[in-house]
Amino acid sequence: MRIPARPALRPVAYDDHLSLVTHLDELRTRIIVSLLVVGVAFGLCFWQNHRLLTLIDHPLAQQTQAQARAGHGPLGATYEVQRSARDVALQLQAVTRDLAQAPRPPIPAVALDRVSRSLQRDVKRLSAPPQADRPVTLGVGEPFTTTVTVTFIFALILSLPVLLLQAYGFLAPAVEPRLRHRLRPLLPAIPGLFVVGVAFGYFVVLPAALHFFQNFNSDQFNVLVQAAPYYKFAATTMLTMGLLFELPVLILAVTRGGVISAQRLRRSRRYAVGACALVAALLPGDAITMLLETVPLYLLFEFSLQLALVAERRAERSTRSELAAAQG
Repeated sequence: MRIPARPALRPVAYDDHLSLVTHLDELRTRIIVSLLVVGVAFGLCFWQNHRLLTLIDHPLAQQTQAQARAGHGPLGATYEVQRSARDVALQLQAVTRDLAQAPRPPIPAVALDRVSRSLQRDVKRLSAPPQADRPVTLGVGEPFTTTVTVTFIFALILSLPVLLLQAYGFLAPAVEPRLRHRLRPLLPAIPGLFVVGVAFGYFVVLPAALHFFQNFNSDQFNVLVQAAPYYKFAATTMLTMGLLFELPVLILAVTRGGVISAQRLRRSRRYAVGACALVAALLPGDAITMLLETVPLYLLFEFSLQLALVAERRAERSTRSELAAAQG
């Protein structure tokens, strides 16, 4: 007997009985949709790859320029030479001005004016801040491969809501309706918390980690940051913080699913502090960075715990009301 084909991406009920071929067909369709969305996001991000590279280079640029101004590393040595040349140009400009104001200048005024304008342009150019806003590349194809890598990371972040929706649509029929109803309100928070975590990693954790690593024994090394390792480090930091900020969803999911009660989590607060500190210690950075990571993680745990307690009390009141209505 031939089983009729199910319409693509039609919602599947909990008690539907589908064949293996139908499941594979649904999985294939959802994978194709996900790949199309990632492809479109990749095209948009590759179109704006210069802005994305500038965005992800910004924390490194601030730290590297600070080191260059302090005279550290090859870039700092170059900046020192630039400042010395600027001082010489200023002195020559002062000499030219004094010669032009002399009663009988030894050089014609036209020539002095030309030299003065040239020195003024040189002083303006040499007064620019150190150009240390880009990582270095060593391989022939490294600019292309690193650009593609950064573009792909941003494309995944941009298409994350659709990817999660497709994953939920495929796995949700395996969950009983009551538990699915309890977990459904948590879904909109997943992409939002992920974006907040990525932003926290970009604005707080990444600059602190770069400051620590680039200043550690910097007087013993000529520090030049290569593009591919830096982008890998930045992506790991931001994606890790994005996943850690999913802690509220995880806690609400396990409490609503009946895996553990909110009251038991409440009695385990001291273990939560140690767990947050351990996770922060495993992330890159120094003691200050660890503190910056531990405090938000614990605040997220407390926020999640309070939400879980409220949801648990509401569920208990609802259960009591149902029992009272059934007995009445």
